[in-house]
This record gives sequence, C-alpha cells and structure tokens, in this order.
Amino acid sequence: MIRAVLTEVAVFLIPFAAFAVFLIVSRSAVLHRDSWSLRVIGWLTVVALALVLISLLLLAHFEGAPPGSTYVPAHLENGRLVPGAEQPGGAK
Repeated sequence: MIRAVLTEVAVFLIPFAAFAVFLIVSRSAVLHRDSWSLRVIGWLTVVALALVLISLLLLAHFEGAPPGSTYVPAHLENGRLVPGAEQPGGAK
C-alpha cells in the first residue's frame, strides 16, 4: 500500500520538478518568488492532479487479474509450497 501512495506522490511532484529543471536550464532564479507565482503553482497543480488521475485510471484498468480469472492463493501441494497464480476462466 505504501508503495502505491509513494508512487502517486512522485507522479504528483513530476510537474514541479520539471519546472524547477526548466528554471535551472534557463538560468532563472529557481528560488525567486517571481519564478513561482501563484498562477504558475496553480497550473502546475492542475497538471499534477491530471497526471495522478491518469495514473490511477491506468493502474485500475491494467493492473491485476484479467476479467473472468480466479486467483488461487499460495498453498501446499505434496509437501511443496506452490506460489499463488491467476487461472484464466476460473479455478480448476
């Protein structure tokens, strides 16, 4: 769970980091108040929230088992540990 939260925080921070890199490359004052105006911060926040929304939608759509499959948890078979696996079309 914490990995997903940290990933989303990192995705949220991408536009701010990209803008900071842009300021460094363009030799502007990175820490100057005029470089980080309220309008710029607002647009960066909108872009960051859009990226988080897109990443959450992609995660929900492409992550996990395919539709109609059944997850069989890890179990013992003949004294050996068998890892969990997805079985398309249901468990057998």
